[in-house]
Amino acid sequence: MPHDSERNLGGRPRDAAIDEAIILATRDRLVRDGYSRMTIGDIAADAGVTRPTLYRRWGTKFDLVVDALDYGFRRQRDMYTIDLSDLSPREALTEAVRRLDPAYFNPDAMVLMGNFAGEAIRTPELLDILRTHAVEPRVSLVEDVLTQLQNRGEVRDGIDPHTIAIMCFGSYFAAFYRGEPTKDLAERVVAVLWPAVGRE
Repeated sequence: MPHDSERNLGGRPRDAAIDEAIILATRDRLVRDGYSRMTIGDIAADAGVTRPTLYRRWGTKFDLVVDALDYGFRRQRDMYTIDLSDLSPREALTEAVRRLDPAYFNPDAMVLMGNFAGEAIRTPELLDILRTHAVEPRVSLVEDVLTQLQNRGEVRDGIDPHTIAIMCFGSYFAAFYRGEPTKDLAERVVAVLWPAVGRE
């Protein structure tokens, strides 16, 4: 999102409420229309601003979308750490797998990911941003939890944390495409995995 210190052409401070209205309208249009079909005019109308107001803040649709994505990523950053001290090893893994769910924070995330996958040829930068800020932190969280549990002797030494993490991540996509609920998916996945990885 544009820095608070930036000023518009009239010299007045930016109105944070207008910035947020535009960002939220952009996020909504990304879900409903996808990147290619969404237009600056629709976003401006949804946000209740004029096109010049929007263009004073963002020069291109791509720049606006990058900031709209960053808005969501910044709100999710706290979810990528887990305090293991009060959790049993199995509970720690379950919590990490639960946070793999793309919809853990944003219920529209799975649709957004599908939209960006569809843009892989036309606008590959969007998928790169998604991988870096939404996929890798989630997968790395599971890897890190498994590695910590390995170091504490609570899971088997020979396991492959990365492969386990991407398998767990994939389970959410499988459930989404099959139309299955994901409410207790983390528990079900770990129930299958734990006998193979745990030392309990």
